Amino acid sequence: MSIIFNILIDGISYGMILFMIAVGLSVTMGLMKVINLAHGGFALLGGAFTHWLTVQAELSFLPAVAIAILGVVIIAILMEFSLFRRIYEFGELEQVLATIGIAFLIIASVNYWLGSTLLAIKFPEYLSGSINLGFRTLPVHRVFVILIGIVVVVALYILIERTRFGVNLRAAVDNRDMAASLGIDTARIYAITFGLGAGLAAFGGILGAELLPIEAYYPLRYMVLFLIVVAVGGMGSILGSFLAAISLGILDTAARYLMPDFSTIIFFSAMMLIFIIRPHGLLGKS
Repeated sequence: MSIIFNILIDGISYGMILFMIAVGLSVTMGLMKVINLAHGGFALLGGAFTHWLTVQAELSFLPAVAIAILGVVIIAILMEFSLFRRIYEFGELEQVLATIGIAFLIIASVNYWLGSTLLAIKFPEYLSGSINLGFRTLPVHRVFVILIGIVVVVALYILIERTRFGVNLRAAVDNRDMAASLGIDTARIYAITFGLGAGLAAFGGILGAELLPIEAYYPLRYMVLFLIVVAVGGMGSILGSFLAAISLGILDTAARYLMPDFSTIIFFSAMMLIFIIRPHGLLGKS
């Protein structure tokens, strides 16, 4: 029973990190119709900024996180304005090549700035302890990640499905010219959405530094993992990305606990089985 409990806690917290990073990619790929393989770079930047602020500038954790996320959002919006608006018009292959190039630029910049070693983040003491439930203790950090993940899921659902911004975003995606003719500022909608996705990636990168260590080659190391979450969940589906991230997080954790030598084989076999049954993902539309 203890090992099952450990698998669930570790797997769900791991899945929440995957969700927070990958959901922005799901939105840009599924709703904005752009293949952004540089998305992991925003998680790297969030972790790199927080490392520098907490370790080298010795700033406390919460202000450092707020500044890091704000910095990533500003960079993302500037990139959307200067680069991605042109990339939107490219074909799929050109989008892949262009965004991989951007990922390498981010990697090179972080490597030049902070080097290629692991970038530790100084978490506060209240996230480093444990909660005693009587029958076992839980790491506070894992519980915090799970709670934050739930808040993000609910907030995103409300934003996309229950607000005027969400209506405008869906309208801009369905028919950008028609939406613009109705007075919707589609360029502004796209910029905000892109910045939101980048901010979530940065937040996920910061909180997940314990499970997915921050270093210069982070975007390349975990790019496939984020794409798997998006594809399994169904592009553009927030709920699908959530279900995929949690399921894959628990599966990967269970495989590493129970059959560590075969964990990678089990993980990718399960992914292929899902695509055989649901070619467009769990909640994807054909």
